[in-house]
Amino acid sequence: QVQLVESGGGLVQPGGSLRLSCAFSGRTFSRSPMGWFRQAPGKERQFVARISWSGDSTYYADSVKGRFTISRDNAKNTVYLYMNSLRPEDTAVYYCNKVSTDLRPGYDYWGQGTQVTVSS
Repeated sequence: QVQLVESGGGLVQPGGSLRLSCAFSGRTFSRSPMGWFRQAPGKERQFVARISWSGDSTYYADSVKGRFTISRDNAKNTVYLYMNSLRPEDTAVYYCNKVSTDLRPGYDYWGQGTQVTVSS
């Protein structure tokens, strides 16, 4: 059964940090690159970060490069996103999914997402 469960979001002040988690299950995600996307109000969902199955290769959107770090624990079927130096423009609902080589979502299924709000 396919399942994606995101958690860890919340309200944080500019400059603050958060750690998001995504627990995934299902053969669809087995041995697949995974990553994070986000959707701000009134905007389309956009790519944030990608990590290979082995974890030795990562890629980030320019807007988060140097501030966000993606990692994964395959023993726990979990992907993480460490977000530092948060800005108001990072406010969005964050989702995880399989990520294809062209940085598009690799599977047509989404979890509930986790809300991140950056505000003073």
